[in-house]
Amino acid sequence: MSKVLILGGTSEASALAKAFASRSIPAVFSYAGRVTTPKAQPLPTRVGGFGGIEGLKSWLAENGITHLVDATHPFAAQMSRHAVQAAADSDIELIALTRPAWQPVTGDRWQRVASVEAAVDALTGPPERILLAIGRMHLTAFTAQPQHHYLLRLVDTPETSPPLPHHTITVDRGPFSLEGDLDLLREHGIQRLVCKNAGGEGAMSKLAAARQMGLPVLMIERPELPQRREVHSVDAVLSWLAHGNDAHDSLHDDHGTDLGV
Repeated sequence: MSKVLILGGTSEASALAKAFASRSIPAVFSYAGRVTTPKAQPLPTRVGGFGGIEGLKSWLAENGITHLVDATHPFAAQMSRHAVQAAADSDIELIALTRPAWQPVTGDRWQRVASVEAAVDALTGPPERILLAIGRMHLTAFTAQPQHHYLLRLVDTPETSPPLPHHTITVDRGPFSLEGDLDLLREHGIQRLVCKNAGGEGAMSKLAAARQMGLPVLMIERPELPQRREVHSVDAVLSWLAHGNDAHDSLHDDHGTDLGV
């Protein structure tokens, strides 16, 4: 019988957990542990890291895992790389449940950059009021541009104050609405957005709000990942689990290009 490890932390992972539970598919849900109060899941759940590739391989073996689903955030690059290598070394099937990346539409004023470091470099200039919607992992990098006032939208209240000299914190968890994000941007006099290209619907409203207000967006593109099988729906994961390599999915290269395999 199959036993699945879901690497979670996204709404897609939660939807998959619900589908597995309703079908009595044996599975374990794993959180990285970066959120203080993670969403409860209808599956056995573990929280925390594995201890690198070797630790993940050991955990997979000890728990009889036969299939691995990477449903982590698109920017959880280290975990995704470890998952690909551990699955290959352990001869375990792996699939990634991902969100299609956002694409600009008419009226958007995007500046695309390849990394957080490139985003910091792009903020050289006079002081602005900036919505920094990147989570808490990389806030310290923006101390290199201390002239700006940063509005930080975080899931949890930080235990210690971020090192940015001028900042305001708002604690909220998506999904967000266009009306709410318009109110947020206007209330704080935001002049620019900085965000990661996470994709999905839950956080897209800030882009629509920026478009409506004519604000520039500094868009951090997704990190490169090893070649892996990717799908964009829970049904596709269920099909893969039921039919293996006969499932209708695609193999993607580092940039998410469909290779038609």
